[in-house]
Amino acid sequence: MALEKSREDNCWSKRALTKKGESNMSEHNAKILIVEHDERMRGLLATLMKGEGFKTLQANNGKTGLEMVQFESPDLMLLDIEMPDMDGMEMLRKAKDLNSDLPVIVVTGHPDSHGAVRAMKAGAYEYIGKPIDTQEVARVIRQVLSERNLKQQASGVSTQEEGTASLKKRMGPSDAVCRLIGEVDLVAKSDFSVIIIGETGSGKELVARAIYRASSRSKYPFTPIDCGSIPETLLESELFGHEKGAFTGAEAQKPGKLEITQGGTLFLDEISNMPVGSQAKLLRAIQEKKIYRVGGTKPININVRLLAASNQDLSSLSEAGSFRRDLYYRLAEFVITVPSLRERKEDIPYLAKRFLDRANEELNKEVKGFSQDALDVLFNYAWPGNVRQLRSTIRRATLLADGMINEQHLDLKRVPVPGLAFTPRVDGIPWKGLSLKEIVERSTSAVEREVIGQVLKTTRGNKAKAARLLQVDYKTIHEKVKKLGLVKYADDNGESQEKEVEPEKRENRARILTRVLEDILFSEEEPIALVS
Repeated sequence: MALEKSREDNCWSKRALTKKGESNMSEHNAKILIVEHDERMRGLLATLMKGEGFKTLQANNGKTGLEMVQFESPDLMLLDIEMPDMDGMEMLRKAKDLNSDLPVIVVTGHPDSHGAVRAMKAGAYEYIGKPIDTQEVARVIRQVLSERNLKQQASGVSTQEEGTASLKKRMGPSDAVCRLIGEVDLVAKSDFSVIIIGETGSGKELVARAIYRASSRSKYPFTPIDCGSIPETLLESELFGHEKGAFTGAEAQKPGKLEITQGGTLFLDEISNMPVGSQAKLLRAIQEKKIYRVGGTKPININVRLLAASNQDLSSLSEAGSFRRDLYYRLAEFVITVPSLRERKEDIPYLAKRFLDRANEELNKEVKGFSQDALDVLFNYAWPGNVRQLRSTIRRATLLADGMINEQHLDLKRVPVPGLAFTPRVDGIPWKGLSLKEIVERSTSAVEREVIGQVLKTTRGNKAKAARLLQVDYKTIHEKVKKLGLVKYADDNGESQEKEVEPEKRENRARILTRVLEDILFSEEEPIALVS
């Protein structure tokens, strides 16, 4: 507990407190989202909210409601639990995933204690039955907003700082996450464009949303766009919009993401997948701060902050010519690297418990926790799919388990760590008496030498491609090749060979060190005894 408290204090020690009496959300400037399938009831609630001085957003189904949570950033949501297209509890969970700090008041025509308990466990603030008492609803809303403001003032957590508070809650309390939060705090209050680099499933969008929530643009839209899921022929229409008749199927005028995000933040996910032609047009729009819809001739001024994410190193891609260098330099005003789950294993127990609680609520089960064997497996697994894979694993295990989650419920097989294309073994221990720390320190260079050497063989000596595969920048690979004594030559077949500057004896020792280190760090078997 003392360690956790110290870590938390260190993580938050540099936060600036909100001035006493200062509030970032005036109660009567609040935006209320009403999600209600019944048109008459929705209209009644909207009239009531407007009469109380609140701004309102309305959605007649769960899908539209979630889009408004994502893009409109409401201050409170009134949610009908019974909707035709989506179960209200499901929507509540998804809304909380999008914004864990969003207060939700659940409204139902069939109130019961079991439903109330489920709603409160899922994160609802209040549970109100129909027919509703309009005065009571207004009172509860004022109370929720007032408590939220008071809580912010008392704790010194402003609306701008809620983003990083949510990030810590979603990602974990490790030192790596605390450092990440420090970077988010540093850049959020600026208007810098930011590139977020990280493996698939590591939480890049969470970081982007935290930057957005902690920024001065948090009252304006946050619009994500997945550059890898939209066909090249439609991507420009998505970004810039189109005029009616601009192409086959363009039956009406449509504003693009850059236009509808006016004043807010556009998140370009997997930007490395954006076609080069679209990259050029995006760069021009950023520089000129104006766009033209596809098929249009009238310029539209834009004021948008850009956040971009990729699971590849954009610096290396730009060096290799597969990503425009000028666009990279324009976007890379600040670069954040999201650590993989392997690099912050102390977060695994925290995240596993959090995902278990959510799965229990979703599946209406009461699985108590994890056996020690299960925790050991979770901690020692490589997690190539990162937090996304961990969440799926715990959800499936909760479905299979009864009282406790055991090793067999996890169904995890050993997988190679990304970047390590070998699974070496060793017979015997040639350095009796050394601690694990000493072995790791002596073996780091050997591991890097073997990994980089194998990757260079795979890429036929192309250092830019090797940098992309290992998700580091070109400069790092270039320096390590020199430092580790690896000199590459291309033979007649175009294959890369590596030449060790050091004697053969050192090469053999390096190989042994590598094998032992990998066995210690990644084996799921009983640990090797280092001393007799």
